[in-house]
Amino acid sequence: MKYDESKKVLLSKLEDFDIQVNAHQGKMMYLAEDYLIEIEKENLYKLSKDGYIIAPFSDMEEMCQFIKMDMQLNEKN
Repeated sequence: MKYDESKKVLLSKLEDFDIQVNAHQGKMMYLAEDYLIEIEKENLYKLSKDGYIIAPFSDMEEMCQFIKMDMQLNEKN
């Protein structure tokens, strides 16, 4: 999957999980609550929050599940 295609699929997946994308530019996606996704290469995504790297993900679905769960946990605090 080429970079542009990967970005389109990721944007769609984030929408499926109801995760707000505030902006995207180049390989960066700026999400709600200061999450940031950088598309490193095909099937490799670096997730950060508040400037701190959380983890690399090779599975888009797993990353979206993690973000959604983390957002829900932070809502309760």
